[in-house]
Amino acid sequence: MTRSELLQASKVPAVTLGFWIIKILATTLGETGGDTVSMSWLGETTPQAGQGGLNGYLVGTAIFGVLLIGLVWAQIRAKSYNPWLYWATILASTTAGTTLADFATRSIGIGYTGGSLLLFGLVVASLVTWKASLCTIDVNTVSTPRAEMFYWLTITFSQTLGTALGDWAADTGGFGYLGGAALFGGLLAVLAALYYWSKISHVLLFWAAFILTRPLGATVGDFLDKPIAKGGLDLSRPVATAVLAAAIVVLILVIPQRAGSHPGTVESH
Repeated sequence: MTRSELLQASKVPAVTLGFWIIKILATTLGETGGDTVSMSWLGETTPQAGQGGLNGYLVGTAIFGVLLIGLVWAQIRAKSYNPWLYWATILASTTAGTTLADFATRSIGIGYTGGSLLLFGLVVASLVTWKASLCTIDVNTVSTPRAEMFYWLTITFSQTLGTALGDWAADTGGFGYLGGAALFGGLLAVLAALYYWSKISHVLLFWAAFILTRPLGATVGDFLDKPIAKGGLDLSRPVATAVLAAAIVVLILVIPQRAGSHPGTVESH
């Protein structure tokens, strides 16, 4: 097998600076986009919430969940890495994670602390099961349907965890939106330093960073669209979502998009 064939076998992007920039924007959009549907359009934060017998967070989760399942199916069926399909799937997972976390922490009533602990347990369980089944959780090995299922399941759990964790930091933790963003941004900086100047597994550091980008995006998204009285800028959720979407599209077009390297042995011909 040639090197190009090995690269095509990978279904996820190379982990570069551009990857992390788009990922953070995608997680921010997940917060504003999820809130647009569940809060603005379905009225979950209005006095009329629930009067029609429907829970806005649950309906939003169903909408984004169906979209996510369809995109994951398309991602698994794809023969090679497609940046538009990949990032669309990421966006579906982060919006679904937003509405699902809000449903768990607010409608079910387990709170931000309980929701964060529950979802952290699900992320760990997914990674442990993945490791036990395929002997690795390295994203560069995501080239088979089974690995992709674990990959997207873990991502969805991590996106949901990030919303709950961001809300916990901003509200229960008392950091506020900007303080929460600074907290998670600082933790990401620490992980970056450990990546370059320590011998800690890069695979573990990747997943830690991947998880932390979500609460960073969640707190930034909340800062953009929450009322001024609650520490936000009270910007239009749909407008903020549209601007973030446009920025992501531009970055996908501008930043070189390539598949991550596959850890196979290159066979010469």
